[in-house]
Amino acid sequence: MRSALRKIFGLYITDGTYNEWLSLIRKSVADGGDISIGYCTAYTLNLSYTNNVFRDLLNGFSYLHADGIGIYLASKYLNGYDGFRQRINGSDLYPILAEEGIKESWKFFFLGDTNETLGKIKINYSALQIAGSQNGYNFISETVISRINSGKTDILIVGLGSPLQEEWVIRYKSQIDAKVILCVGDGIKVFAGIKERGNIIAHRLGFEWLVRLVHDPIKLWRRYLIGIPLFVYRIIIYKSKLNHGNESN
Repeated sequence: MRSALRKIFGLYITDGTYNEWLSLIRKSVADGGDISIGYCTAYTLNLSYTNNVFRDLLNGFSYLHADGIGIYLASKYLNGYDGFRQRINGSDLYPILAEEGIKESWKFFFLGDTNETLGKIKINYSALQIAGSQNGYNFISETVISRINSGKTDILIVGLGSPLQEEWVIRYKSQIDAKVILCVGDGIKVFAGIKERGNIIAHRLGFEWLVRLVHDPIKLWRRYLIGIPLFVYRIIIYKSKLNHGNESN
């Protein structure tokens, strides 16, 4: 994994490719490591911009990966050639991880979403070794951690949404024996094969957010219709501060 970090709004985000993230996870499982991996999107960057507690939670992870076209373009705008080398989408990373998990016989535990979604993971990836699962709406943390540990989990997938999942991981990670803890948010639906992504053109142009907005406007209109312009504005201001020496990147 390349050690270079990109600092945006006080968050230290690792510049990694798909292959490098997979190699990092593979090494941690093989070596019996205990790493935690979070992610940064335009949405989580907006949250951290005005919430120092949330920003500190994110920086408490072993690694943060960029997720989505918004943060990729922001990095290029802020750093030019030295921006992120590859646009990373969790929706593309998670299937790669699942297939690798099948090949290597890794044990996964899924925490989050609904029982219906969790049940579909077993159908979508029938060969995946699942140590256990727990919906994200009605659970006792200590009981779940006991199940994670007794199942000899290699990779714990946490999809509780931000900032709840980050709070939960930081609070309990020292008690969890999983070799990798990976926050995925709504990406847990990717493992179940039910996340709306649109067609290949939407993927390439970075309009998956628009597809999600169309499918769930009540939940997502504020995040995208207000959040995206706000993120762009904040990135421009941040760049101006960098140019005037008021921030260190």
